[in-house]
Amino acid sequence: MNYKQKLVLIIGLTSLTAFFTILLLLTVLCCTGRRVKGENVSRDAESPFEQKEGDNVVKAEGLISYHGGEDLTAHEILDAPGEVIGKSSYGTLYKASLVNSSSLALLRFLRPTCTLRAKESLPIVELLGSIRHPNLVPLIAFYGGPKGEKLMVHPFYASGNLAHFIKCGNAEARKWAVIYKISIGIAEGVHHLHSFQEKPVIHGNLKSKNILLDRHQNPYVSDFGLHLLLNPTAGQKMLEASASQGYKPPELIKMRDASRESDVYSLGVILLELLTGKLPIEENPNPDQDFYLPSVLRTAILDDRIMELYHPDILVGMSNDRRAITEDRILRFFQLAMACCSPSRLLRPEINEVLEKLREIGE
Repeated sequence: MNYKQKLVLIIGLTSLTAFFTILLLLTVLCCTGRRVKGENVSRDAESPFEQKEGDNVVKAEGLISYHGGEDLTAHEILDAPGEVIGKSSYGTLYKASLVNSSSLALLRFLRPTCTLRAKESLPIVELLGSIRHPNLVPLIAFYGGPKGEKLMVHPFYASGNLAHFIKCGNAEARKWAVIYKISIGIAEGVHHLHSFQEKPVIHGNLKSKNILLDRHQNPYVSDFGLHLLLNPTAGQKMLEASASQGYKPPELIKMRDASRESDVYSLGVILLELLTGKLPIEENPNPDQDFYLPSVLRTAILDDRIMELYHPDILVGMSNDRRAITEDRILRFFQLAMACCSPSRLLRPEINEVLEKLREIGE
């Protein structure tokens, strides 16, 4: 059921007493906070954020704004009517209407009990706010409340996520050109993370639900580095969810050990999803059958059931010549995806090699 509510009235509220306490704090904050051009912005004494001015950063109260969110205010974000569109063990996603800018935003509330302390979070937030790429969902603002509340603000993409796009049977999802465009876009985004400045940024939770699409089927990788803001307990729950959905590589036991190799594994699973139109894990498997997508496809190869490697609609309507070219590309694409899903992390290609191979396939 969809419903709207004031975000300030729901974040972190566990009792009626907490409700009025936070409401009172925000009322005082909004009344006393001030913006002075050319001067440091004053903030409530309980705000956990203290940092130097940066070229692209505007700060007010508990709000840090990055490129694309310079005009946002804490009041506008916290007072935005929001619709719950997703929940996890560590937070809640909202589709929010920003009244001042007449636009939609994706707001991610992180539960205080699941996240690091403010001083530990701030360097990570600044890192995530500095990352920009055409295939990555940017962080445009971050709000930290006096009680440990954390709210991440992103652009909203109306076409939903890749998992829904594949599952709903959309004809566009069965076109080779669309499959290829989405695949190379995801790889471009992950490559940017893995080659970011001096130290790679590990996504840590790459899956089709975390790939957002615009109306032209351009992909945007979301949730990258989010695990860095979580405490160890919440991080393990994120990893357990990834395992239950079929994206966890066999060697990854602790979320803190997530690596470029584990990201590549998850990318391989997504590529197989795109190609086959199947879920990473079979929901109702027979007792004697494989239920994990990479294993199912390995068995199909051994049994010479090549037609199971891709959705048959991909070749519908093609001429004989075009069909032969596409089949060759599909086979190379499949081989690359399976290499990414190697049980041995040392045998997986690096993301720059994945991107290079995808470009070759598209030539």
